Amino acid sequence: MAEITKDMIIADIIAVDSNIVPILMQSGMHCVGCPSSQGETLEEASMVHGIDADELAAKINEYLALAK
Repeated sequence: MAEITKDMIIADIIAVDSNIVPILMQSGMHCVGCPSSQGETLEEASMVHGIDADELAAKINEYLALAK
C-alpha cells in the first residue's frame, strides 16, 4: 500500500486510487480536476482551502488501509 504524504502532488494521490476523490471533495477540496491539481501538493492545496493537510493525509491513509 502506498502511503500518502502531504508533499505529494494531488494528481499523483488520485492516481493511487481514484476513490480518494470523494474524500478530497468532502474535505472541501472541490477543484481536484482543475489544472492546479496537476502540480500542487496536498499541503499547498490544503493551505489554499483552509484544510489541515496532516488530518487529510491521515484520513486518506485510513481509507487506503481499509480498502486493501
